[in-house]
Order: sequence, then structure tokens, then C-alpha cells
Amino acid sequence: MSIVIDIAKQELRYGNRTYAVSTSKFGPGEKNGSFCTPRGSHIVRAKIGAGQPLGAVFVRRRPTGEVWTPELHERCPGRDWILTRILWLSGCEPGRNRLGEVDTMRRYIYIHGSPDGAELGKPGSIGCVRMRNRDVAELFDLVPAYTAVSIR
Repeated sequence: MSIVIDIAKQELRYGNRTYAVSTSKFGPGEKNGSFCTPRGSHIVRAKIGAGQPLGAVFVRRRPTGEVWTPELHERCPGRDWILTRILWLSGCEPGRNRLGEVDTMRRYIYIHGSPDGAELGKPGSIGCVRMRNRDVAELFDLVPAYTAVSIR
């Protein structure tokens, strides 16, 4: 089974499950520094955050020990919240989303949790695929590392 992310519909499908997501507010694109969501064939290269609580805050793929709250959100305006779990993506298509200036993994593109108030179902991220915390925790438990991911 594979993960399919539909940018136009702002949804992620895995088997018979469908989740609302938020991809980049800058649209699709592969170039480093574009803050766009990369298209094409990928894999889940790493799964990070097993056992962390819902809302666990990550910085540089490491839990900070914080758990997201509205109060923490207010104290840290503008912070790019990466919460609960991380599925780190790696491109599979050299020249499109792998290697050089288009390398998804080197761009640190993840599927990850987001704050409770984050609007899903419409673009809003800076490249990653945002999900509800409970949804990303469920997906994390379902998918093995190296699961195929298609972003279209």
C-alpha cells in the first residue's frame, strides 16, 4: 500500500483512509528554497517521534520536551510548528525530486502534525504536508518505513 497526497484536493489517502492535509501556500514545486511542496514519487525515509505525546514539539527532528498549547503558541509567534510525529520524505526521481537543487530529503520535507487551530483542507504550509495530530499519529503507526508516497 502507498500514500497518495492530492494537492488539488488537499487530502492524503492511505488504503481506505482519507485525511485532510495542508500543503504549501506557495504551491507545488521542487526547487530548494522555494518553500513549495514537491511532486512525484517519494518514500518515507524515516519515522520520527514514536511514543511521543500528541502535540509533542520537534525542532530539527528532535523532541524539545514541550507539548503544544495555545499559550505556548502565543509565546512563540511565527514559529513553524512540527508536532506529534514526523514522516521524513525522500524523493525517488533524480533530477525531479532527488539530488542537486531538487532533493526532497535535503529540503526537510515531512508529513507532520500541526497546531489544533491550523486550517487543513487548504494550502498553508511552507513545503511540508501538515495533518491533525491524531491523524498523523494514526498514520505513523500504520505505515512502515520506506512506504511509497505519491504527491500529485
